[in-house]
Amino acid sequence: MRDRFRRRRPPLLHIATDEGTGPVVILVHGIASSSVTFRELVPLLTPRHRVIAVDILGFGESPAPEGCEYRLEDHVEALAATIRSLRLREPFVLVGHSLGSLIVARLAASQLTRFDRRTRISRVVLVGPPVYLSPSEIGDRWVRARVNVYLRVYAFLRENKDRTITNAAIISRMLPKGIFEITERNWTPFVKSLEHCIESQTLVSDIAILRVPVDVVYGSLDAFIQSGSLTVIERMRHVSMHRVEANDHLIRPRLARELLAVIETATGVDDRPVDPEGPRAPASAVAR
Repeated sequence: MRDRFRRRRPPLLHIATDEGTGPVVILVHGIASSSVTFRELVPLLTPRHRVIAVDILGFGESPAPEGCEYRLEDHVEALAATIRSLRLREPFVLVGHSLGSLIVARLAASQLTRFDRRTRISRVVLVGPPVYLSPSEIGDRWVRARVNVYLRVYAFLRENKDRTITNAAIISRMLPKGIFEITERNWTPFVKSLEHCIESQTLVSDIAILRVPVDVVYGSLDAFIQSGSLTVIERMRHVSMHRVEANDHLIRPRLARELLAVIETATGVDDRPVDPEGPRAPASAVAR
C-alpha cells in the first residue's frame, strides 16, 4: 500500500490563508494542529507581505491519503508540490513551527528546491523546533537521560490511543479550535508523523547542509525543547538564535512579534513605509 502511495503524484495541501502583498512568507504548522497555529502572526505580516499558510498532510483540511506512512518525505513532497502550484516568481521565507520545522528544514535541504525556480527559499525560520538527537549520539548523560524521557512519553502516547485522545480533548477545550486536536480522524497521521518524523528525525543534519540563513525562534518556557538540545545548532555559523522570555510552545503575541521582527529584517521591509490609503493595515499594526 505504501509503494502504491509513493507512485502517485503528491497531493496538494489545503491553503488556508493567502493574503497580503509584498515578499512571500509561507507558514507551516506542526503536529496535531492546523494553520490556526499562526493566528497571532498573520495579521502582523499581511500589511507588508503576501502570507500563505497551509495545513500539513493529514491535518486541518488537507487530504489524508490512504496508505500514507506520513514519513518526512511524504510531508515534504506534498508541501513542495503545493508551493510549485503557486507559481511563485520570487524567493520566499519558509517558516515552520514544531513538526513544521522539521518539514521545512528538510525541504530547504532537498534537491526538490535547489533546482526548481518555483521553490526558491531565501531564508528558513524554525519556531519551537523539537530537536531530539539519537540518545547514542549524545555525550552528556543528563541530556541523554532527558531525551530518553521524551521518547518514552511519545511511545506511550502512540501505544495508548483512547487515553491520548481523551486527554487531548480536555486540553483542546482550553485552546482556540484547531490549535491542538487529536481525534479519530487524524489519529493515523498523528501517530505515524510522531514516530516517523519527530522520534526519528534528521533536523540537525538538514540544518547543517542548508545554504540559506536560518533563524531559530523559541520560548523560554517551551516544554518540547529539551535543555541542551539546541547547543549543536547554536554553533552553526548560518544560524541565529532568538529566545523569547515567558513564552511556551504556542505562538503567542510576544513570540509573534519576535517572528515579525525576524521576518521583516530577512525580507528588508522593516524600513519600508506602509501605504495608509491602500488595503494594508496602518503602521501601528506592525509596531514591535
